[in-house]
Amino acid sequence: MTALPNLFAPLTLPNGLRLKNRIVKSAMSDMLGDGRGNPTPDQARLYERWAEGGVAASIIGEVQGDPRFPEAAGNLVLDAASDKTAFRTLARRGSANGASLWVQLGHAGALTPRDIGKPVGPSAIDLPELQARALTTQEIRALPGQFAVTARRAEALGFGGVQIHAAHGFLLSQFLSPLFNRRGDRYGGSLENRMRLLIEVTAAVRSAVSPDFVVALKLNSSDGLQGGFEEHEALRVIAALDRSGLDLIDISGGTYFPGAPASSDRVASGPYFVDFAKRVRRVTTLPLMATGGFKTHAEAESAIVTGAVDAVGIARALVLDPSLAKAWAQGDPGPQFPRFQSTKPGGLTAWYTMAIRAVSEERAPPSLDIEVALGELSAISDAQNRAWRARFGIDAA
Repeated sequence: MTALPNLFAPLTLPNGLRLKNRIVKSAMSDMLGDGRGNPTPDQARLYERWAEGGVAASIIGEVQGDPRFPEAAGNLVLDAASDKTAFRTLARRGSANGASLWVQLGHAGALTPRDIGKPVGPSAIDLPELQARALTTQEIRALPGQFAVTARRAEALGFGGVQIHAAHGFLLSQFLSPLFNRRGDRYGGSLENRMRLLIEVTAAVRSAVSPDFVVALKLNSSDGLQGGFEEHEALRVIAALDRSGLDLIDISGGTYFPGAPASSDRVASGPYFVDFAKRVRRVTTLPLMATGGFKTHAEAESAIVTGAVDAVGIARALVLDPSLAKAWAQGDPGPQFPRFQSTKPGGLTAWYTMAIRAVSEERAPPSLDIEVALGELSAISDAQNRAWRARFGIDAA
């Protein structure tokens, strides 16, 4: 019997790219864009630090092809008017030390903030905390080509791959969910129809880039909402994508719809999606990654040596220690996670966002005061929102 690889064994993806180990810095909304859709020097330094710290790859979340539908004004926008020099610098510095740098292709859909964009979704939504118009069939048919153009631009600027974002309640995830997709045409109703857009986007992106350029996918195991996208449906979607030309499937879960609990704020210990990944093995031959909840070397190593996944997606642990991969290689069990006296909705996300900023500026982590983190992030977001509206001519709703 062939021994299973460990965390520091190389991983060769279907397109031939050889990752030097199994540790991937998973996508986070780092909020380090300049508010006009372009990378900043601090952002380039951030990804360079993760690369120098030993990760095999990093994923930048999120990068938009259309500025009308951002997740936040700290996102990057990769279109014809982008600062190509800044993007090339980010690609080069984030690829140091043999790392591969990928951009996460985003579209917030109905979760687009109304003060910086125009929320849209598969179906209209009219709730006190969330409103969006339904996309027309013509608009839907144009989306695969739009994702493909953004992927082609990423390759031309020196990035090593893209990750199609179909998780966390953003647009492609909304199409998969019967709770938010109530269309009566070929893009709604049955699961085969609800997954149609994702399959079309995947095919368009794969055909638009070189064979050796990575095309990965982030997919929810479920969105955790009653009446929403469920695990048995996720298994069918993954099976349908088995021969799509994807190089890696990143398994996540949860949604950012108002009122829904975030997976990253859960209190349960241990990795979140490893058990589901074991079920995924039965329906696909594609390499698998699970993102969420990995805190120690032992947890990450176990996920690999048991064969549950081929790579582990690490986010917050790499914020606490940008050189975590090197530390784990030397036998360090992992960083000490902060303990907060109290938290508020969004408080942990705010603290880690400010901690990311501290890493990018090479200074000490922020204090453990959640109120301070929330206030600092609010001020940064307000400034970025103003810059976004001025740059892209979007009126506040």
